Amino acid sequence: MLSSPTDKPPLKVPYTDPSACLQISARLARYFSQLRDGRRLAIVCLGTDRSTGDSLGPLAGTALSKHGSRPFHLYGTLEEPVHARNLDETLVRLHREIERPYIVGIDACLGKSSSVGNILLGEGPIHPGAGVNKQLTPVGDVHLSAVVNVGGFMEYHVLQSTRLHIVMGMAELIADSLMSAVQSSLPR
Repeated sequence: MLSSPTDKPPLKVPYTDPSACLQISARLARYFSQLRDGRRLAIVCLGTDRSTGDSLGPLAGTALSKHGSRPFHLYGTLEEPVHARNLDETLVRLHREIERPYIVGIDACLGKSSSVGNILLGEGPIHPGAGVNKQLTPVGDVHLSAVVNVGGFMEYHVLQSTRLHIVMGMAELIADSLMSAVQSSLPR
Protein backbone atom coordinates (compact mmCIF):
# COMPACT_ATOMS: atom_id res chain seq x y z
CA MET A 1 0.00 0.00 0.00
CA LEU A 2 1.35 3.42 -0.96
CA SER A 3 1.54 6.10 1.67
CA SER A 4 -0.36 9.30 1.07
CA PRO A 5 0.43 12.86 2.13
CA THR A 6 -2.10 12.45 4.94
CA ASP A 7 0.18 9.91 6.63
CA LYS A 8 2.67 12.63 7.50
CA PRO A 9 2.49 14.73 10.67
CA PRO A 10 2.85 18.50 10.21
CA LEU A 11 6.35 19.59 9.29
CA LYS A 12 8.09 22.01 11.64
CA VAL A 13 11.42 23.44 10.50
CA PRO A 14 13.49 26.45 11.62
CA TYR A 15 13.90 28.93 8.80
CA THR A 16 17.63 29.05 9.56
CA ASP A 17 18.04 25.31 8.85
CA PRO A 18 20.14 24.99 5.68
CA SER A 19 17.83 22.20 4.45
CA ALA A 20 14.58 24.07 5.23
CA CYS A 21 13.75 24.90 1.61
CA LEU A 22 14.38 21.32 0.52
CA GLN A 23 12.24 19.89 3.36
CA ILE A 24 9.33 22.26 2.76
CA SER A 25 9.36 21.95 -1.03
CA ALA A 26 9.53 18.13 -0.87
CA ARG A 27 6.46 18.01 1.41
CA LEU A 28 4.62 20.56 -0.75
CA ALA A 29 5.40 18.51 -3.87
CA ARG A 30 3.74 15.48 -2.21
CA TYR A 31 0.68 17.58 -1.47
CA PHE A 32 0.63 18.97 -5.01
CA SER A 33 0.67 15.44 -6.40
CA GLN A 34 -3.03 15.44 -5.45
CA LEU A 35 -3.69 18.05 -8.13
CA ARG A 36 -5.43 16.10 -10.84
CA ASP A 37 -8.78 16.04 -12.54
CA GLY A 38 -8.63 19.73 -13.39
CA ARG A 39 -7.86 21.05 -9.92
CA ARG A 40 -5.95 24.33 -9.97
CA LEU A 41 -3.51 25.61 -7.37
CA ALA A 42 -4.37 28.84 -5.56
CA ILE A 43 -2.07 30.47 -3.01
CA VAL A 44 -3.63 32.84 -0.47
CA CYS A 45 -1.10 34.96 1.42
CA LEU A 46 -2.80 36.46 4.46
CA GLY A 47 -1.82 39.52 6.44
CA THR A 48 -1.34 43.25 6.23
CA ASP A 49 1.47 45.58 5.32
CA ARG A 50 0.53 47.80 8.28
CA SER A 51 2.10 45.51 10.88
CA THR A 52 5.62 44.12 10.71
CA GLY A 53 4.70 40.78 12.26
CA ASP A 54 1.60 40.35 10.15
CA SER A 55 3.34 41.23 6.87
CA LEU A 56 4.70 37.72 6.29
CA GLY A 57 1.87 36.71 3.93
CA PRO A 58 1.97 39.83 1.73
CA LEU A 59 5.79 39.66 1.61
CA ALA A 60 5.66 36.01 0.48
CA GLY A 61 2.95 36.90 -2.05
CA THR A 62 5.01 39.75 -3.45
CA ALA A 63 8.05 37.46 -3.79
CA LEU A 64 5.87 34.90 -5.62
CA SER A 65 4.40 37.59 -7.88
CA LYS A 66 7.85 38.37 -9.28
CA HIS A 67 7.90 35.02 -11.09
CA GLY A 68 6.50 35.85 -14.52
CA SER A 69 4.79 32.71 -15.73
CA ARG A 70 3.27 30.74 -12.89
CA PRO A 71 0.89 27.79 -12.97
CA PHE A 72 -1.06 28.98 -9.92
CA HIS A 73 -3.40 31.77 -8.90
CA LEU A 74 -2.05 34.21 -6.31
CA TYR A 75 -4.02 36.26 -3.79
CA GLY A 76 -2.33 38.59 -1.29
CA THR A 77 0.66 40.84 -1.95
CA LEU A 78 1.98 44.04 -0.42
CA GLU A 79 0.11 45.97 -3.10
CA GLU A 80 -3.16 44.05 -2.63
CA PRO A 81 -3.12 42.33 0.78
CA VAL A 82 -5.72 39.81 1.91
CA HIS A 83 -6.67 40.69 5.48
CA ALA A 84 -9.56 40.52 7.93
CA ARG A 85 -11.64 43.14 6.13
CA ASN A 86 -11.49 41.58 2.66
CA LEU A 87 -10.89 37.88 3.39
CA ASP A 88 -14.43 36.63 2.72
CA GLU A 89 -14.76 38.76 -0.42
CA THR A 90 -11.43 37.40 -1.67
CA LEU A 91 -12.47 33.79 -1.04
CA VAL A 92 -15.75 34.35 -2.92
CA ARG A 93 -13.77 35.80 -5.84
CA LEU A 94 -11.29 32.91 -5.72
CA HIS A 95 -14.08 30.32 -5.94
CA ARG A 96 -15.72 32.28 -8.75
CA GLU A 97 -12.44 32.41 -10.73
CA ILE A 98 -11.30 28.82 -10.08
CA GLU A 99 -13.70 25.91 -10.41
CA ARG A 100 -11.94 23.35 -8.20
CA PRO A 101 -9.16 25.14 -6.32
CA TYR A 102 -6.52 23.46 -4.23
CA ILE A 103 -5.66 26.21 -1.77
CA VAL A 104 -2.44 26.86 0.13
CA GLY A 105 -3.03 29.29 3.00
CA ILE A 106 -0.04 31.28 4.26
CA ASP A 107 0.00 33.41 7.41
CA ALA A 108 2.12 34.56 10.32
CA CYS A 109 1.40 33.25 13.79
CA LEU A 110 2.51 33.78 17.36
CA GLY A 111 3.83 30.99 19.57
CA LYS A 112 6.20 29.97 22.33
CA SER A 113 9.58 31.69 22.45
CA SER A 114 11.25 28.38 21.56
CA SER A 115 9.17 28.21 18.36
CA VAL A 116 9.92 31.69 17.00
CA GLY A 117 11.53 31.30 13.59
CA ASN A 118 9.85 27.98 12.82
CA ILE A 119 7.81 27.38 9.71
CA LEU A 120 4.95 24.91 9.98
CA LEU A 121 3.47 23.04 7.03
CA GLY A 122 0.44 20.86 7.48
CA GLU A 123 -2.79 19.64 6.03
CA GLY A 124 -6.01 21.49 6.56
CA PRO A 125 -6.81 25.17 6.73
CA ILE A 126 -4.99 27.94 8.48
CA HIS A 127 -7.06 29.95 10.97
CA PRO A 128 -6.22 33.60 10.34
CA GLY A 129 -6.57 35.98 13.25
CA ALA A 130 -6.28 33.26 15.90
CA GLY A 131 -3.15 34.88 17.35
CA VAL A 132 -5.07 38.06 18.11
CA ASN A 133 -8.27 36.31 19.21
CA LYS A 134 -10.24 36.93 16.01
CA GLN A 135 -12.40 34.26 14.41
CA LEU A 136 -12.04 34.55 10.65
CA THR A 137 -12.87 32.14 7.85
CA PRO A 138 -10.34 29.27 7.74
CA VAL A 139 -8.28 29.12 4.52
CA GLY A 140 -6.65 26.25 2.66
CA ASP A 141 -6.40 22.58 1.89
CA VAL A 142 -2.87 22.87 3.29
CA HIS A 143 -1.25 25.68 5.20
CA LEU A 144 2.11 27.28 5.83
CA SER A 145 2.47 29.34 8.97
CA ALA A 146 5.53 31.06 10.38
CA VAL A 147 6.01 31.78 14.07
CA VAL A 148 7.10 35.42 13.96
CA ASN A 149 7.02 36.25 17.67
CA VAL A 150 5.84 35.22 21.14
CA GLY A 151 2.12 35.04 21.84
CA GLY A 152 0.06 35.18 24.99
CA PHE A 153 0.14 38.84 26.00
CA MET A 154 -0.45 42.11 24.13
CA GLU A 155 -0.58 40.36 20.77
CA TYR A 156 -1.16 43.51 18.69
CA HIS A 157 1.86 45.23 20.26
CA VAL A 158 3.97 42.09 19.79
CA LEU A 159 3.07 41.98 16.08
CA GLN A 160 3.95 45.67 15.71
CA SER A 161 7.36 45.18 17.33
CA THR A 162 8.39 42.03 15.48
CA ARG A 163 11.79 42.14 13.77
CA LEU A 164 11.40 42.63 10.03
CA HIS A 165 14.58 40.61 9.38
CA ILE A 166 12.96 37.41 10.70
CA VAL A 167 9.71 38.03 8.84
CA MET A 168 11.53 38.74 5.56
CA GLY A 169 13.71 35.65 5.91
CA MET A 170 10.73 33.39 6.50
CA ALA A 171 8.65 34.98 3.72
CA GLU A 172 11.48 34.51 1.21
CA LEU A 173 11.99 30.90 2.30
CA ILE A 174 8.27 30.18 1.92
CA ALA A 175 8.20 31.73 -1.57
CA ASP A 176 11.33 29.86 -2.66
CA SER A 177 9.97 26.56 -1.29
CA LEU A 178 6.64 27.03 -3.06
CA MET A 179 8.29 27.85 -6.38
CA SER A 180 10.59 24.84 -6.09
CA ALA A 181 7.65 22.53 -5.34
CA VAL A 182 5.57 24.01 -8.17
CA GLN A 183 8.40 23.68 -10.68
CA SER A 184 9.06 20.06 -9.73
CA SER A 185 5.48 18.83 -9.57
CA LEU A 186 3.05 20.90 -11.64
CA PRO A 187 2.68 20.94 -15.40
CA ARG A 188 3.48 24.31 -16.93
